[in-house]
Amino acid sequence: MVTVIDGDGLLLGRMSSIVARRAMSGEEIAIVNAEKVVISGSRARVLANYNQKRSRGSREGGPFFPRRPDHIVKRTIRGMLPYKRAAGSDAFKRVRVYVGVPGEFTGSEREIPGDAHMDRLNGPKFVTVGAVSTFLGAKY
Repeated sequence: MVTVIDGDGLLLGRMSSIVARRAMSGEEIAIVNAEKVVISGSRARVLANYNQKRSRGSREGGPFFPRRPDHIVKRTIRGMLPYKRAAGSDAFKRVRVYVGVPGEFTGSEREIPGDAHMDRLNGPKFVTVGAVSTFLGAKY
């Protein structure tokens, strides 16, 4: 049984930590609407941070940072898992991230973790992952 989490309006870091913890406990998770996940902070600062992550290193040797919104969300979840160990890599394989809602999850019930919702923001400053990936040059 797959747990479907709707990423619309969820904070990226809080959602990622919840998903990582649940994946480590053996749960299969699918995140839909990855482009609508929110990153808190001013637009200029968030875009500068992601641009610096993207341009770090060399094209041939890495480190490689994704552009697409589903890959950015999955990379953030990977950072909260011990992915170099067997238990962490197994947990990482149990997480699926999608842009939009794929056909297999259209009628299914979606969960929204309360701790990760955008209501916890103190101010109006936020950027969606879709806007960040468009800034980085993604065509999704």
